Amino acid sequence: MGNVTSSVAAKFAFFPPDPPTYDVFRESDGRLVLPGVTADKNMEVHLLETKPGNKIVATFWKHPFARFTVLYSHGNAADLGQMHELFIELRAHLRVNIMSYDYSGYGASSGKPSEFNTYYDIEAVYNCLKKDYGIKQEDLILYGQSVGSGPTLHLASRLQKLRGVVLHSAILSGIRVLCPVKMTFWFDIYKNIDKIRLVSCPVLVIHVSLSLLLFWPPCPASSLCFHIIFFSICM
Repeated sequence: MGNVTSSVAAKFAFFPPDPPTYDVFRESDGRLVLPGVTADKNMEVHLLETKPGNKIVATFWKHPFARFTVLYSHGNAADLGQMHELFIELRAHLRVNIMSYDYSGYGASSGKPSEFNTYYDIEAVYNCLKKDYGIKQEDLILYGQSVGSGPTLHLASRLQKLRGVVLHSAILSGIRVLCPVKMTFWFDIYKNIDKIRLVSCPVLVIHVSLSLLLFWPPCPASSLCFHIIFFSICM
């Protein structure tokens, strides 16, 4: 029953660009490239295998003087081909490395998008950061936008030494996007409102005013986490 519910929820939660806005090719030297994007010598493309066996695309944007790395989980209606200009700007202005990825079923990533696949996706990306780049939790910032807040909080709730978490237009849970219920149902997806209690690092919440996000519960007194609300202006 849970799988059926997740499948139905996926139809409302995920809108991958169709057709994808990019493709991935392997050059003669074995290096993966994104045509039109990989001209940046400080960007590397990865094809990562997730626990269920999907192959997802990830890109690492290196800044030569970076101290911190941002693991960016994008929204539900974009893929990496639409995001690269943002990553270039973030890298330049914040002087950080950017690790980005496409969820299963997005862009050139195989498989189908689902709640649990996004969890496996971000775990594979985090393992790549540790293995290939030696990134430590203390130097890692997780950034989740929209649906990306789901995998972001999934990982953040399991890692206790992160530098920080940024939640951009995050959701409380799948059901709470549709109606302001006060309890968590077993069939709900992305139970962020419950997982945020397990996050121990500083958290920045970016959202518009008059949003349900205003009702995020405070962290326990023993937690190191704090919330800063930034009200953006929509014209």
